[in-house]
Amino acid sequence: MRFCSVFICFTLFFTAELSAQSETPPAAVMVEFDSEAIATTAIQGLSNRNIGRALMPDDPVRIASISKLFVSLAVMRLSEQGLLQLDADVSDYLGWSLRNPGYPDIPITLRLLLSHQSGLRDGINYALPMDARLETELKNPKAWDTNHRPGQYFAYANLNFPVVAAVMEAATGKRFDQIMKTQVFDPLKLDACFNWTLCSDQKITAAVTLYRANSEVARDDLRGVREECSVVPASDGDCDLTAYQLGKTGSIFSPQGGLRISANDLAKVGQMFVQNDGGFLNKASIATMTKPAWQYDGINGDSEDGYFCAYGLAVHILATPGRPASCKDDPFGDGQMRFGHSGEAYALESGLWINPARRRGTAFYRTQVPENDPSGHCIYFCE
Repeated sequence: MRFCSVFICFTLFFTAELSAQSETPPAAVMVEFDSEAIATTAIQGLSNRNIGRALMPDDPVRIASISKLFVSLAVMRLSEQGLLQLDADVSDYLGWSLRNPGYPDIPITLRLLLSHQSGLRDGINYALPMDARLETELKNPKAWDTNHRPGQYFAYANLNFPVVAAVMEAATGKRFDQIMKTQVFDPLKLDACFNWTLCSDQKITAAVTLYRANSEVARDDLRGVREECSVVPASDGDCDLTAYQLGKTGSIFSPQGGLRISANDLAKVGQMFVQNDGGFLNKASIATMTKPAWQYDGINGDSEDGYFCAYGLAVHILATPGRPASCKDDPFGDGQMRFGHSGEAYALESGLWINPARRRGTAFYRTQVPENDPSGHCIYFCE
């Protein structure tokens, strides 16, 4: 699923036919923001059909790969505090040697992991159970692209982010979900969490259930009750977090896509980028995140049919000047550069996009998206 034009998506969002299984339109919301204000400009559907509660812009949803941008925010905060270095060999944090088997002399760094240039591939399961060990799992040759030198080829891979999470845990001595709370959510006043572990009771009550296109439940049918096991359990089903070993697995809180957050809280993060006042991250850190760490030249990466043509540190950059004609990364259709991230999982599609020139942006998600929907990551709104 990839970008469609703004106008096609606008029509699809507001004229979508109701499914045969439900009389309720799919849950969807869009908010726009500038440095001072957030406005809800489209909303429809229910947060949960059994409860019958109307969707609200403060309701949290599993936002999919926008999660990666939040992980990068935490990494940059830890970097500013001197606990992490973007260009250090992550083996030094992990306590074992992480190497692309095709290039054993090249260190793997956080910069390579965050920009999808490490050589890791989703050839193995990235939702590893609590008792799995990255050191063992990443010896599988299916986890690696051995045909391209790390740092010289882009290929989007979720597997990078359990490694990043493990590095964060090893460097701080804290669980990934707790790091995200203290480094990102609390400073930005967000009631958000990874895999529900640290969200408030209020957010549990307001959780958005994800339904597939046929109205079957895909994820998060909480109905106000916390899950007995919110993380990826051990291979025997055990879910005792006291047995979790920091820095060894990195995947149980789903750093690649498990963030639960509302549209309004997404917009607050967008406002932080727009304001760029040094209060949360210094301007140099923001610049490092949002400038291209990789740009497509026609052969130096898998652009996924022109979808990826520039990427920073867990930041997708749209409509960069001078990109190849094969790029299809201007969904707004105005030629203006934007940065942020999209998400797609469990029949949800989402986006957080910031226009730095206009100092404003938009955040959205929509649910019950059919598989292979031609609208792709629907950006159906003009700023």
